[in-house]
Amino acid sequence: MLRILHIVPTFYPATYFGGTIQSVYGLCNELSRNADLQVRVLTTDSSGPGTKDRLYVGAVPERMPLGYDVYYCAKTSGKEFSWELLRRLGPMVQWADVIHLTGVYSFTTIPTLFLARLFGKPVVWSPRGALQRWPGSRRVWLKALWDRLCRVVVAGRTVLHVTSKEEGEESASKLPGLKTAVIPNGVDIPALVPRMSSGGQLRLLFVGRLDPKKGVENLIEACRMVQGRLNRGWSLVIAGSGRSSYESSLKACAVEKGVAGQVRFVGHVGNQQKTVLVAEADILVLPSFTENFGLVVAEALAHGVPVIASTHTPWKRVEEMQCGLWVDNDSETLAKALERMAIMPLAEMGARGREWMSREFSWPAVARAMLEYYRLLAGASGGL
Repeated sequence: MLRILHIVPTFYPATYFGGTIQSVYGLCNELSRNADLQVRVLTTDSSGPGTKDRLYVGAVPERMPLGYDVYYCAKTSGKEFSWELLRRLGPMVQWADVIHLTGVYSFTTIPTLFLARLFGKPVVWSPRGALQRWPGSRRVWLKALWDRLCRVVVAGRTVLHVTSKEEGEESASKLPGLKTAVIPNGVDIPALVPRMSSGGQLRLLFVGRLDPKKGVENLIEACRMVQGRLNRGWSLVIAGSGRSSYESSLKACAVEKGVAGQVRFVGHVGNQQKTVLVAEADILVLPSFTENFGLVVAEALAHGVPVIASTHTPWKRVEEMQCGLWVDNDSETLAKALERMAIMPLAEMGARGREWMSREFSWPAVARAMLEYYRLLAGASGGL
């Protein structure tokens, strides 16, 4: 039996931390359906950025419904630091046949890479977009120093798991010499949710962490620009949370642009709330300046909702599959995209997107690809 240890700073149900949580949880669930695998997760009980933001979990380890154990170690300070996790790390690494490390700029990264090297354990390392940069990236020099330290301690049998070709190219430049494996995130394909009537209004939806790199200001300005240019009314729901000062600046932006009455901020949403919002939306818009994957695009398409994704996301194929637009994220271009989409057959586009997600992004297909790399690494005693 192949023993897989996932090491991730935060884990489900800590959905505050975004798509990475959903992706790792979905992967572990699907892997656990394989009788030849034993999966464990080593993580913290963090549920948010503050020291007091903690999950209410049971005993450690906690057995998940699909039969794998999650070790929720008590957070000591900050967003995710845990002395308990560090104490457990050595024995857990020794137990595993393959380590799957998620994250880069986290307290777990250096100790995990060091111990994997010390004990001769292979590693699948998922940066989840952390190695990608954009002009607004913060603490670039400090991240470069951290990257250099990672290169020193990284184990020889390590594969860098990326979710798109674009992420792979940029990540490889930060960690040269590591082989990369492009395996997309999976997505749950839900039962079709009945569409809510719009009453003729074009309903737009943004879901994601509220951060300058998401380009939400450009989307708000684009909505202002289409005032009077659409042949019907519109509304925009912004779902997500971030620093309180930044959330306030976005709300002030909507007021300044004169669209506050049509823009609704709903804060962080869980899976059930997200499903309701998607059912009420005509188009999902992701205007980010950088994304390694953009799970919310896959989730919207899986629910039959077409998308507008920026060219800084790896979703060029939405145009090939005729289920959305892939455009620059400046306000004028976004406004023109909204005008184009407003007269397109949105229901048909959503149906094509759902079929595409079912065919290429279902969890069984993604887990099979990941399992191949686990087995390859576990058997490559002399290197990859």
